[in-house]
Amino acid sequence: MGTTIELTAADGHKFLAYRAEPVATPKGGLIVAMEIFGVNSHIRSVADGYAADGYLVVAPALFDRAQRGYETGYSQEEIQRGIAMIGKINLDDTMEDVAAARDNVSSAGKVGILGFCWGGTVSWKAAADVAGLHCSVPYYGGGIPGLIGLKPRCPVLFHWGESDASIPLDKAKEFAAAHAQQTHHFYAAGHGFNCDQRASYNAGAARLARQRTLEFLARNLG
Repeated sequence: MGTTIELTAADGHKFLAYRAEPVATPKGGLIVAMEIFGVNSHIRSVADGYAADGYLVVAPALFDRAQRGYETGYSQEEIQRGIAMIGKINLDDTMEDVAAARDNVSSAGKVGILGFCWGGTVSWKAAADVAGLHCSVPYYGGGIPGLIGLKPRCPVLFHWGESDASIPLDKAKEFAAAHAQQTHHFYAAGHGFNCDQRASYNAGAARLARQRTLEFLARNLG
C-alpha cells in the first residue's frame, strides 16, 4: 500500500500524488499517469503493482489544477465529467506536474512514465517535452494521433486496441507508421482494456501488455 503525498511544480502549483515504494532497493522510478477518472482505486492498484515489481512509483493527480482530489468511477455520467475535465487542463502545465513527479522518484535511478487513456496522451507528450525520462509507455491515448509531429527524447512502447472506439484504427496505424522506430503493439481489444474495473477489460490483452511493459522497463530503467 502506498501513501498520499503533496508535490510542488516549478510554477508553484501544489498537487496530490500517490506514492508506492518497493520492498527492496528500487530498480528505477516510474510515473503512472492517470485516466480521466483521477487517481482512483484502479490507478492506485497499478502503482502498487509496479512497486511490487521493484519500482518506486508515483501517480500524480493531474486534474488538481482544475479540481483538487478529483476521483470517480466509470459510469457514463462520470466519463462525460472526465472528458469535460480535460478541457480545463493545459497539457503544457501538465508537463510541469510530470516534471515534479519525475523529481520525486529520481532518487531511484532512471525514471520512466506509463499512462492510460488521457494519461497515455500525457505519457507521449512527456516523452517529447520532459527532460530526464528514460522511457514512456502510453496505453491507448486518444489524443496521441493528433500529436503525430512530436519528437520523443526516449524509447516509447505503445499499446493500441484494434477495436478502440476512441482511436480509429487507421489513425493508430498511420501514427505507428510515422513513428516506426518506436515499439507498437496492437491487441484484439477495445479502449480501456487494461482496467479490470471496466466492462472493456480484456484479461488476455492486459496480461500480455503488462508483460511487454515489464520487459521494456527492465531494458530501459533496470
